Amino acid sequence: MTTKGNSTAAGRLYTELRRDIIGGTWLPRQRLRISEVAARYAGGAIPVREALNRLAAESLVTYSDQRGFSIAPVSAVDLRDLTAARAMISEIALREAIRKGDAEWEESVLVALHRLNKVPRYVRETPPISNAEYEQPHKAFHQALLSGCGSGWMLDVHGRLFDHAERYRALSRASVIHSRDEEHKKIAEAAMHRDEDEAVRLIKLHVELTAELVLDATLPHDSMSQDRVLERP
Repeated sequence: MTTKGNSTAAGRLYTELRRDIIGGTWLPRQRLRISEVAARYAGGAIPVREALNRLAAESLVTYSDQRGFSIAPVSAVDLRDLTAARAMISEIALREAIRKGDAEWEESVLVALHRLNKVPRYVRETPPISNAEYEQPHKAFHQALLSGCGSGWMLDVHGRLFDHAERYRALSRASVIHSRDEEHKKIAEAAMHRDEDEAVRLIKLHVELTAELVLDATLPHDSMSQDRVLERP
């Protein structure tokens, strides 16, 4: 296979593996043996290794000389740290978006909200089955909301943090996290009215409440500790 062919194959494997890791198909700490991953995703050993190295750079995969590649662990401590980082970057970017955003930005937010509201979070709730079609418009709304900030770096960081948070949410999918559409609507309305403080208050509450719902769905209160690893129910 040519270098270009390897690169194309690695890109496909990276995309598919990343989707499955964020979607909770792979469990935290699960080993990623090159041969098994190659067979599962119909790829070669070299592009699989390239894809896993890219995912390790994003902290979705870990590597050690003893164990090789594994799915990154998750924990209550990490989720709270991730949530604090999301809240901070969301506040900074949203304030800038409200100050700088033009009519085109406003339109992009309203269009993204409309598209999000058309997609149900769950295919069914008993038993809970998440709707994979919800993930893209959900992320698109949050990115559109902050896009007026004018900083590609902030949007890139926010997108990466959002994806890590989605992995936690996917691991709690056995419990229904009810529709948050009204929260999205209120955040958008505050932003459109240029009510900076209210929009920031709402988006931080939204991010923090999501984390608490995930923790409640994954760990019972009487056994929650600061360093316990979360596992899929």
